[in-house]
Amino acid sequence: MSYLSELNPMQKEAVFHTDGPLLIFAGAGSGKTRVLTYRVVRLVEQGVDPYHIIAITFTNKAASEMRERINAISPVGDQVWVSTFHAACTRILRREIHALGFAKGFSIYDAQDSARLVKDCIKELKLDEDYYKPNFVANVISKQKNELVTPREYEKRSAGMYRESVIADIYDLYQKRLAGMNALDFDDIIFKTVELLQQHEEIRLKYQNRFRYVMVDEYQDTNHAQYRLVNLLAGYAQNLCVVGDDDQSIYGWRGANIENILQFERDYPGTKVIKLEENYRSTQTILHAANDVICNNENRAQKKLWTDNTKGHPIRVYMAANEREEGAFIARAINEEVHKGNARYNDFAVLYRANAQSRVIEDAFARDGIPYRMYGGVRFYERMEVKDVLAYLKAINNPADDIALLRVINLPRRGIGLATIAKIQAHAMETGVTLGMAILSASKIPGLGKKAAAVESFGGFMLELAHFAESHSVTALLKKILRDTQLLEHFNDGTPEGEERVSSIMELIATAGAFERESDDVSLGKFLEDVALVADVDNYQESANAVTLMTLHSAKGLEFNVVFMVGMEENIFPSYRSLENGGQAEMEEERRLCYVGFTRAKKILYLSHAATRAQYNGIMHNAPSRFLGEVQLERMTAVNTYGKPKQTVKSQATREFSKPTLPAPKNKPVDFVVGDKVRMAKYGVGEVLEIRNAGADYEVTIDFETVGRKKFMANLLKITKD
Repeated sequence: MSYLSELNPMQKEAVFHTDGPLLIFAGAGSGKTRVLTYRVVRLVEQGVDPYHIIAITFTNKAASEMRERINAISPVGDQVWVSTFHAACTRILRREIHALGFAKGFSIYDAQDSARLVKDCIKELKLDEDYYKPNFVANVISKQKNELVTPREYEKRSAGMYRESVIADIYDLYQKRLAGMNALDFDDIIFKTVELLQQHEEIRLKYQNRFRYVMVDEYQDTNHAQYRLVNLLAGYAQNLCVVGDDDQSIYGWRGANIENILQFERDYPGTKVIKLEENYRSTQTILHAANDVICNNENRAQKKLWTDNTKGHPIRVYMAANEREEGAFIARAINEEVHKGNARYNDFAVLYRANAQSRVIEDAFARDGIPYRMYGGVRFYERMEVKDVLAYLKAINNPADDIALLRVINLPRRGIGLATIAKIQAHAMETGVTLGMAILSASKIPGLGKKAAAVESFGGFMLELAHFAESHSVTALLKKILRDTQLLEHFNDGTPEGEERVSSIMELIATAGAFERESDDVSLGKFLEDVALVADVDNYQESANAVTLMTLHSAKGLEFNVVFMVGMEENIFPSYRSLENGGQAEMEEERRLCYVGFTRAKKILYLSHAATRAQYNGIMHNAPSRFLGEVQLERMTAVNTYGKPKQTVKSQATREFSKPTLPAPKNKPVDFVVGDKVRMAKYGVGEVLEIRNAGADYEVTIDFETVGRKKFMANLLKITKD
């Protein structure tokens, strides 16, 4: 048990706790992964069968790291269930979903697939797609599922509200279509698992008996569905250990409920509470600055990170003239350190509030020859060409998957146009068969004529691929699809973009090869499951010698020697939306996000802001972020264009950080006031609810009769008094 000597007293107390509920508040960089890992090993040493332990994380990367650390001490890592919420639920559903009327070979739809199916439902219900926008409706449905609200329950809640009642109808039809195609969307994975455990006592008792010790990482990020799932798994034994940090709860916008961790002791009386407050990552200066910011939040558990690390460098604050100068400064600062031999490119990360901020950074890096890897943008598996090839695999694995079939039925072109497809779909709906079955008997569909032969030929080809898949690897199946369809030739149109599409397909084949080498289950279904559950940050590679570019949300859980946080301005960070809503909860989440950003830095932290910035097709004059004003001045130093100290931060700031102001708009004034009726070509007539100074323009809030509230920059669009 020599590994226990590495633990500090509070970590050791957490590791030695065995039975009953345990709440571990684990601050940033406090060694929580080590504690979870060692606690698993300790439980096994105390006689707990690893078969009875489950550890749930939020990312595949975290799960893999935990499994590897366990195996490094004791060869039980592969016997313990260590997986993400969605992977654990998918594993349960593959075994038990027949109890809900699904087959175990169900498809998993990503956000794009879900939006497409929602669009089909809107069309089927003969609704206005401009009013019931598919992405908006899909988001509403997602939110309901995260709250475990069924279509019928949402319909009851929507009584008296016309638009919401219609969305309830869409939601109901959407769920029926999913079931008919033996498919689940991403939210269903947890939603259906909870439904399964709640409705089937024998299954619930089976998994409660299986998982007698439940551990959950990042508990502050759980939504209601995940919260309920944990309750059900923990069951009567209540040997539940949750680890988290309310100061790092940054996913409220996608349903995470910070109260889950703050009210844990209420839910589980007799809870043992342990606080891990010693930070092993950052310098004292960075840690003190992070504490300066987060202590302004009221809704948090009282704790304060500390460290025995060195004091370190002061935080470097840079004020640029505009976002282009900001990008150029970052590129120069990085190259200077690398060329001096003081650092490698992978020592640096640039973190921003929104993906749109990356463009000028990328431009600067391209000019200065800086290699970089960007995370949090378009995921690999969301690229058009990758989804096209995966659609073939999905249709082979689940012949009832109409969305996948529709994606490939005329890819590459087979002469099966939209009119033909519409006739096949109508026939399938009238006769109550799947689209795949209708395709195989196309000659019996009225009105297809000569097109029936092409349709049945496609159906025969898909059957041939399905038979091939029964006795061949995923890699071999991919190669056959590409060879027989000539998809590579279709994607490669001779342009650089075409070459990139082919490169993506080659990467997909390589991924399949790695899956077959590393997985015990090498079935097509398991490959598609792994693909569906992978997150962009799971592809993060510390060894790649490149600067990391990512959003602050994507950076949680990572660490870098040097961090640049850009756009430290009002309306950027804190975000425009959080300022617009003006609520304490929104601002406190923004502050937690700032805290997360600060604590990613191990040695040096840069904070940059710009006097002017191009936004909304106009030039904005944002005040410095209030978060800069919350850091004690003695912890910061202002730097010039070349990164050298030039003066105190206080003298640099012509406007106080803590009191953001906006200059008077320079564009022409608007010719309407609050309460006026105005007209826009796209939305019709609406009432002006608010007019706000937005630097170089006015922000106008209008309540339209057709689409509800919208916001615009007044001088960018034509808004006329009605």
